[in-house]
Amino acid sequence: QVQLVESGGGLVQAGGSLRLSCAASGRTLTGYAMGWFRQAPGKEREFVARIRWSSSITYYADSVKGRFTISRDNAKNTVYLQMNRLKPEDTAVYYCAADTNPYTSTYNYESRYDYWGQGTQVTVSS
Repeated sequence: QVQLVESGGGLVQAGGSLRLSCAASGRTLTGYAMGWFRQAPGKEREFVARIRWSSSITYYADSVKGRFTISRDNAKNTVYLQMNRLKPEDTAVYYCAADTNPYTSTYNYESRYDYWGQGTQVTVSS
């Protein structure tokens, strides 16, 4: 079992930055892939970014490419989402998730992921 806890959300003005953290416990994330998803009010949860723990290969949704960066810290068993040049449309609850199969091609499907955190709210004001 893996427990995931997100932190770092908050209120920020458009154009600002936030860094989300997702700390894992229960086992090391080596061999997994980690993803970030988000869900805005009245919308379905959507893929944001993904990283393979062992190789650091990353994937991004088109809407965040060039603004968000996913990374991981082996020693801390933690994955991060650095969010720059935030827009009001980035407002959502952000979730991290762990995929025990890091080589899937359907990395943007939430059903791929086996463990989820509780989410952290990000609000971007205009």
